[in-house]
Amino acid sequence: MKLEGAHQLNAPRQRIYQLLVDPEVLRRCIPGCESLERTAENTYSATIRAGVGSIKGIFKGNVKLEDMRPPEHYRIVVDGKGTQGFLKGSGELDLEEQGQTTIIHYTGELQVGGTIAGVGQRMIQATAKMMATQFFLSLEAEATTTEGEPPPTHGFFRTALRWFSGCLRKIFKRH
Repeated sequence: MKLEGAHQLNAPRQRIYQLLVDPEVLRRCIPGCESLERTAENTYSATIRAGVGSIKGIFKGNVKLEDMRPPEHYRIVVDGKGTQGFLKGSGELDLEEQGQTTIIHYTGELQVGGTIAGVGQRMIQATAKMMATQFFLSLEAEATTTEGEPPPTHGFFRTALRWFSGCLRKIFKRH
């Protein structure tokens, strides 16, 4: 299954890239992430609680960052297993700077198997797109904090409010 998209974040590219390689920030921003621990340089073990439709579970796996070219690009490779199935995938993130905003373009391939694959590709793609949106909205909120300031609180309702306020900003910016 192919995944692709783009998100515009209201923060400079250098700041966004720093956040994208910080395991604590990633742990807070990845929906359902319960742990993200470094096992080697640019390699992490992860535990994520996730689901598609009525099929939910805990997945344990590995995340590796490759082909890193700060502040413009990196490749991410993931694999995970849980009682509901498995997933393997890789993706490319390209950061484009436009003034004080950053556009993240992402493309990737994902393979799923087991019970979770039974819900169908459309539902899996919709869930992946929703999780990507939640991730990027949380990442943008992280970018607004300054050093020493406590990190923002994330969660479904806070993320939904961030999305809604972003939509309103875009509407009123056009007029």
